[in-house]
Amino acid sequence: MPAGQDAGDGTTRSGEVDPAGRAGQAARFSPISLVLVGIVSVQFGAAVSKGLFGEIPPVGMVFLRLLTSTLILLAYARPRLTGRAAGDWRPVLALGLALGAMNWAFYESFARIPLGVAVTIEFIGPLAVAAVGRRRPRDLLWVGLAAVGIVLFGAGPTKVDVLGFVLALVAGGCWALYIVSTAATGRRWAGLDGLAVASTVATLALAPFAVAAAGDRLLDPRLLVLGALVGLLSSVIPYSLEMIALRSLPARTFGILMSLEPAMAALVAAVLLREWLAPWQLVAIGCVIAASVGATRTSSKPDSDRAEA
Repeated sequence: MPAGQDAGDGTTRSGEVDPAGRAGQAARFSPISLVLVGIVSVQFGAAVSKGLFGEIPPVGMVFLRLLTSTLILLAYARPRLTGRAAGDWRPVLALGLALGAMNWAFYESFARIPLGVAVTIEFIGPLAVAAVGRRRPRDLLWVGLAAVGIVLFGAGPTKVDVLGFVLALVAGGCWALYIVSTAATGRRWAGLDGLAVASTVATLALAPFAVAAAGDRLLDPRLLVLGALVGLLSSVIPYSLEMIALRSLPARTFGILMSLEPAMAALVAAVLLREWLAPWQLVAIGCVIAASVGATRTSSKPDSDRAEA
């Protein structure tokens, strides 16, 4: 799952862009390959999580994932907390709550429906953000195409679990809030400081629910290790790879690559979880991917082209 996406503006899942990194590190590997490895890592982490839902409930796994990434972020960023104005805290608190709700809803969703379906439905969030404020016919076309894909999931001959479907939509809505809150947080917190604090907020907010649902299973050494593995696969590794890739990869190209996530989720789920999708579900995924690519390409073009008509 996602912890964020670019929505056409070049921000990573973490909502951060690192333009000042050392070019030598990025040059060792193709930036496109780094992004693709990050996408595979995210979906692999989600598949590992789903395989463990029989032992620990989704909220418990989300908590372990966030705990791992939070500890790493705090150790790396060491955010400054003193001397902050109230205006600094409002966006980061909103970001943390959106992050926690997004991941919880997403994990509860793909516990009930195929992973590829959940990832595809969730994409409605960043697509909505990309489309807001744009009134050109082609912008509405991408929204309509995504809507067709979502409807195909709900109207196909094989019924998708209603609660899982709704939870994926909720996760998409939280993803949209996450993107908006990330922008606001980035204006007040330097580097990864805002993300580290927001991740802490998300972890603390989910802790009571995780303890109530999972109990002492959160202390099981094996589950702790697997939860840490999921945190690395779903957060730390993709964030790091994306930040390195964005040092030399155009934001537009990055956005198009990220649009491949639904297809990668369906592929990983088929291989690891034996979740084979019906043909119309693959068509639905194709509609959402096409809409995401179209929205990314459109939002990356300067509005000056409107005057050329």
